[in-house]
Formats: sequence, C-alpha cells, structure tokens
Amino acid sequence: MKNLFVFLGVILGIAVFAAGCEKSKRMKTTGNIKENETVMDNKNVKEVYFAGGCFWGTEHFFQQVRGVVGTEVGYANGNTKNPTYEEVVSHTTGFAETVKVKYDPEQVDLKLLIDLYFKTIDPTSIDKQGNDRGNQYRTGIYSTDKETEAVIKAEVARLAKNYSKPVVVETVPLKNFYKAEDYHQDYLDKNPGGYCHIEPGLFEMARNANPLPKKDAQSSYKKQDKKVLKEKLTAEQYNVTQENGTEMPFKNEYWDETREGIYVDITTGEPLFISTDKFESGCGWPSFSKPITKKLVEEKLDRSAGMTRVEVRSKTGDAHLGHVFNDGPEEKGGLRYCINSASLKFVPKAEMKAKGYGDYISLLDKK
Repeated sequence: MKNLFVFLGVILGIAVFAAGCEKSKRMKTTGNIKENETVMDNKNVKEVYFAGGCFWGTEHFFQQVRGVVGTEVGYANGNTKNPTYEEVVSHTTGFAETVKVKYDPEQVDLKLLIDLYFKTIDPTSIDKQGNDRGNQYRTGIYSTDKETEAVIKAEVARLAKNYSKPVVVETVPLKNFYKAEDYHQDYLDKNPGGYCHIEPGLFEMARNANPLPKKDAQSSYKKQDKKVLKEKLTAEQYNVTQENGTEMPFKNEYWDETREGIYVDITTGEPLFISTDKFESGCGWPSFSKPITKKLVEEKLDRSAGMTRVEVRSKTGDAHLGHVFNDGPEEKGGLRYCINSASLKFVPKAEMKAKGYGDYISLLDKK
C-alpha cells in the first residue's frame, strides 16, 4: 500500500512541479555521499559484514537499529572478480549475498548487532533461509580485523548453546566484497511490498532494540504550543508548519543554500537534514536525498489540493515540512525530500558547536 501511495504521489507530484523541476535532469550534488550512510565516515565508525539469506531484508533490518550509520548490499567471499547478480545466482562463484554494516561503537555494541542478526535467521540451516535456496544464501559474519573477529567468534559460540542442532554461521575474515547492482541497494525502501524472508515485526523490534539512554531520552526537543509558535514564528513559517502551507519556489531562504551545515526543525530546533544530503533539483525548494534518520520524520498520505502525494512531517514537532517524491538521484537512493525553507532553520558548520549541534559535525566529515 505504501508503495502505491509513493507511486501516486510521484505521478501527480511530477505533474504539479514539472515546470519548476525541468532542470532536475542536470542535478548537481552539494555533498559527497558514499553508500546508504546516515552518518558520514569518521574515525569512530567500524564495519562488519552479515550474510543472512536475501540481502534485501537483512539490510533493511539493520537500517532500523540506532547506531548503524551506513549499509551497502553486495557479494562476499567468492572466487571471482566483480561478479554480477546473474553470476552469483548461478552457484558458480562462491559468493554470499552480504550486507556491509557500518556502526558507531559508542552508540551500539557489536554483540547486540550479532544477537539481533540471529533473530532474523535459522543459524542451523545450510544454504537456506526462508524461501531462498542456494549457497549464495548461506549465513556468515565476516570481519576485517582481529578484534572484531574475536568478538564474533565468542558471541556466536555463546548463542550456539541455545540450539540443539549445530550452528553453521561462518565466522571468518572477509576475503573480498563487491557492491551489488544499484537496484539492490535500499530495495525495501524503494519497494515496500517487495519479497523479504524476515518477518515485518522484526523490523519494529530492531527500531526499539537500542533505545537512547534515559538521560538522553528526555530530549530538549519538545512540541510547542500553537500559541507560542504564533508569537515565535513569522506568518509564513506558521502557515507552512501549522497550516500545511507551501511557500513560493525560488523565493525562499534555502533553495540555493550550498554551505555546509545542518537543517533543524524551525518549531523545535531538532536536527532533520544535513547539507551533504542536499542536492540541486531545479524545483525551487530545498531538496534532500534523505533525513538524518527516518525516525525523525513521519510520512503521511496527502490528498489535498486535488492531488495525491506523500507528506513529510517532523515527528517530534509535528510540523509540516513538505513532500517526498521518488525522482531524486539514483546514486543517492532515488528519493527527493522537497522541503519548505520556512519549516527549517539552517545552522552553518562554523556555528554548530556553539549552538549545541557539535555532536552532529561528524556527519559532515568527508574522506
């Protein structure tokens, strides 16, 4: 159903914004994103590789876990170079469908990731998960350093005690890894009704598996009373965020903003988007390939103005932000979050620390 909503939203959205988005074929990115990363690479990020049957579901599962900052699906530990999907499924290359998981060890423990992974597979099954059959669907956790390998082996041995049959999850170093074709990346985000061997309830479990510590859970970001917002915001900001208004294209504050920095909810101050996910779409409004994390926004069916679209609102502030379409850059996931400037406040990188957003500067770091 969600896939239908997105599809309808795109068809009608394109019709409405056709004139403004004519330049989108010549999109220019204002940042450099690698993989499906919600946090850019920094010295604290580590990586581990999970093979758990069809990689569509495994990737989507790990994307839900707080502390996982990047994912990429591909083929690991085979015996050829640069394999195609067709070659992998021919059972002649020895590759396993695998998800590269980048995580921040200060936010999530590797042991928790392994424990969660075990909930998505039958670790006693050889070359079979769900309805999938073949050696490309074998299970394994692959490491790139001795420390990680030791943790993996110890944790798998501990979990194996819970099973009456032998656990056959490979725990070996990563020999090689090749990125899969683009259409496999973020597959279930782009195709919500697509096949997955992982039960939908497990995705919700993953979202709740690593909650913020209690001292951080009492967030300073709170939904504001409308009377307060009426005094705090400009007339246009109030109209956009509280009355679902839309500002004029090309005549708003951030449509052509290219500086590094963070975009926060104008009503709460909560971070929503970063400049490295912003791109020039030609439509006249700020365009982002994704929010910092999807947990910060809600997407709702919007049939207003004689159109069917997918509305984007801030989850904490419940402020109308804009709409999401799937005509964004394919290399960035294919989505375009078309956001009103009036719903945002931009904080330049040089001011982020002083204004309380210092913890988010690492999102802007580039190799």
